[in-house]
Amino acid sequence: MNGLYPEIEPDRSGTLDVGDGRRMYWETSGNPEGEPAIVVHGGPGSGCTPWHRRMFDPSAFRLVLFDQRGCGRSTPHASEPDIDLSTNTTQHLVADMERLRGHLGVDRWLVWGGSWGSTLSLAYAEAYPERVTEMVLWGITTGRRAEEDWWFRGGVAPLFPAQWESLLEGAPHAEGEDIVAAYARILHDPDAEVRRRAALAWCSWESASLGWPPTDHLDSRYEDPAFALAFARLVTHYVGHDLFLEDGVLLREAAALADIPGTLVQGRFDLMAPIANAWELVKAWPRAELMVVADAGHAPDEPAITRELIRATDRAAARRRPRPGR
Repeated sequence: MNGLYPEIEPDRSGTLDVGDGRRMYWETSGNPEGEPAIVVHGGPGSGCTPWHRRMFDPSAFRLVLFDQRGCGRSTPHASEPDIDLSTNTTQHLVADMERLRGHLGVDRWLVWGGSWGSTLSLAYAEAYPERVTEMVLWGITTGRRAEEDWWFRGGVAPLFPAQWESLLEGAPHAEGEDIVAAYARILHDPDAEVRRRAALAWCSWESASLGWPPTDHLDSRYEDPAFALAFARLVTHYVGHDLFLEDGVLLREAAALADIPGTLVQGRFDLMAPIANAWELVKAWPRAELMVVADAGHAPDEPAITRELIRATDRAAARRRPRPGR
């Protein structure tokens, strides 16, 4: 199976009280008796989409999607004027995932995630390895400060000088201030128009190299002002706090993944999350297999990336099907 599976609708959905005055949206789809799998979306702040359901054989998987704190259909939304992000951290999201597992009565599940979602997936699996059957990750990031500096503090700027200059121009009067901190501040400005312009500038930078080859087009999801503001606020909040992770901790503690098989799908020309991230992870996690996709970038809907992701979930399903005669 190389193409997307047919569109399906959730059979159950709801919101889960995760404390701190927050409710997390979740849904299930596919086969209620199938292999449990959870999708961990990127961003932070992208939210789950119907596209995610099409990455799995609906006859083989009981698929769980959820919107992380502050985005999608979870509440409160990070676009709200006076949003408090103090209880929106990696540790809170890991705890939310585990609470959702218990709420749904899942014993163990396959964890699928990409970009920021790969970092969060690793954090969850290292905290609860006994709850993870397998992992499928793409656009690999491991939460190190150097990885964040590469994309968000100008490491990649020589490849995108015009777009980087536009990002700097979008934060006036921020001379000498960390660019991420400057945007985090401006995105909470009392003036709604100031917030809107800052979100557009930030999301234009985010759009610079989603796919391969790069384009100058704003990714269509950022055309929604509420989505763009929430996304920009959440990304700058997390990056400004080093993703709430000790530098390099996920690689150092990868021994926790020793009994978990993994597939890492990585575009050769992923400029947002360079292939070296995945290479370092494979060295620390021997049971992970690195699938390098030639002529592909970061976007998971690039056809070659999509094919490898679906092959990975298909292989996971096949490993769990009873053999004939047994």
